[in-house]
Amino acid sequence: MDQDNTQSASKPDSYGAEKITVLSGLEPVRKRPGMYIGSTDVRGLHHLAWEAIDNAIDEALAGYANKVEITLHADGTLSVSDNGRGIPVDMHPTEKKSALTVVMTVLHAGGKFDKNSYKVSGGLHGVGISVTNALSEKLIALVRRNGKVYKQEFSRGAPTTEVEVIGDTDKTGTTITFKPDSTVFDTVIFNYDTLSTRLRELAFLNKNIHIILSDERNEKKEEFLYQNGIKEFVEYLNKKKQIVCPVIYTMKEKNDVTVEVAMQYNTEYTETVFSFANNINTHEGGSHLTGFKTALTRSINSYVEKHKVSEVKLTSEDLKEGLVAVISTKIPNPQFEGQTKTKLGNSEVKGIADSITGEMLNTYLEENPSQAKLIIGKCLEAARAREAAKKARELVRRKGALDIAMLPGKLADCASREMEKCELFIVEGESAGGSSRQAREKEFQAILPIRGKIINVEKARLIKVLQNQEVGTLITAIGTSIGEEFNMDKLRYGKIVIMTDADVDGSHISCLLLTFFYRYLKQLVDGGRIYLAMPPLYKITKGKKNYYVYSDAEKEKLLKEIGTEVGIQRYKGLGEMNPEQLWETTLNPEHRMLKKITVEDAVRANEIFETLMGDDVEPRKEFIMSHAQEVKELDI
Repeated sequence: MDQDNTQSASKPDSYGAEKITVLSGLEPVRKRPGMYIGSTDVRGLHHLAWEAIDNAIDEALAGYANKVEITLHADGTLSVSDNGRGIPVDMHPTEKKSALTVVMTVLHAGGKFDKNSYKVSGGLHGVGISVTNALSEKLIALVRRNGKVYKQEFSRGAPTTEVEVIGDTDKTGTTITFKPDSTVFDTVIFNYDTLSTRLRELAFLNKNIHIILSDERNEKKEEFLYQNGIKEFVEYLNKKKQIVCPVIYTMKEKNDVTVEVAMQYNTEYTETVFSFANNINTHEGGSHLTGFKTALTRSINSYVEKHKVSEVKLTSEDLKEGLVAVISTKIPNPQFEGQTKTKLGNSEVKGIADSITGEMLNTYLEENPSQAKLIIGKCLEAARAREAAKKARELVRRKGALDIAMLPGKLADCASREMEKCELFIVEGESAGGSSRQAREKEFQAILPIRGKIINVEKARLIKVLQNQEVGTLITAIGTSIGEEFNMDKLRYGKIVIMTDADVDGSHISCLLLTFFYRYLKQLVDGGRIYLAMPPLYKITKGKKNYYVYSDAEKEKLLKEIGTEVGIQRYKGLGEMNPEQLWETTLNPEHRMLKKITVEDAVRANEIFETLMGDDVEPRKEFIMSHAQEVKELDI
């Protein structure tokens, strides 16, 4: 032991001050882009656009702009233009260079840290336009200010020109045009629908701001302008549903915090509530949402008690059924918490949101007794269903536990009890279940076969959902329960993988399962626990070598490389694979492909589920017709 120490001490000390690397300017961003934009996939790519768009919207929030234009150009660049004040171009007092250059090249430089420039800012949660600049192979900033048009060009964060005057103008504003760096991102092609959905959302959240999205690649164009803001947002969310009452709306400011609330009940069974803080979608809720829900429960119960409508004490669960609401707060210094930094933590906002929501509801219910009767009738009906569902859930718990104990073949569980290591594969039918059981790694992979198609939860109340045998088995196997009894601590598997056949029936089963998870176990979706397995479509054999490919495009590419004198097997079901093939292609963590299910945009996801799985046939028909051209091959 002493000898080892002596040898260690005699070695030259190669770790000195000269080994400490200091990254200057925007070098850290290019060195570790994921630290600043989350990832370098399509989500990170769009983060570049959000930074530029946030700046333009913040100008409008400050009262200096009312028009924002976003253009996707044919050359792969994207431009964001506003009619605000224009980024300052005069000499910065400490940096000794143009303020425009400072904003574009220095991390965390901007006017949002100064309350006098921006009272409220949505962009502060991001990392600034300088990060967009750093990760673009080319960026051009045009500023209209002081009667002049100023221009500066950059490449990968570094200025390639000085700030120069290129003309005169009687307008003001900023235009940022950039081309993402293809050496950084997996893809540099912006998605029109992703931009469109977020821009519509921003237009709802910021009334009277005219937002224009143009796509020169295919001559598409949309304009968003909502004079009634989130009131129209709720109407948009309810457009395919039968409503119970008009939209209830208020907007008030207290202690420099503005709270805007719009809500409406429909005749359906699911809850759709979105909360925002400074235009940021707070997926994990927070103090503003807590304040809203507290006031909602208190106000409706007070009305019921005061007017002796019922003896039943309504719970927050009873008030959720059929509720569509948007809560938006604008706050000078937002504090974001939670796993994804999308939970508002400002404690003072809870009381303000509670007070403003309570005033709104108390006034509305007293002044509109006929509407109050309909709303409370809906809630009382939900309370009766809740009691019935509670009994059904207890039955499911007892029966489900028995099923698992008496029928071990239904759930082939894994040996490990380390939740994060365990994986549950949900497969369709006994044939696929049998192959999967033989193919799996028993230590950490569990197999749960389901028979046929589970209930469409979009069209059913909770009690009906719980009475479905396959859903009951799913709930028992996963372990968390659902609804008000959901407990993440009881989750038994770190990954829950939907593994169905690559045909129409398999896709339908996947859609039904995803609808169930989205509506009743959304915490698992938000937590990144739900996956789709990607089994291969073809096995191509040349000589003694097998190739597995996952798409027709991949097949064609491979045939060009290895020639067409090959054997081709088309897999139409998991049961067609022997256990070795299933392990090698779909179950083996070293080779398989899994698609993680995320909800990048909850509003769009909600709309898609309603369109595809809801009662109204016409919107579903329109969706299928409008996307028919995107389908390359259909298996029937």
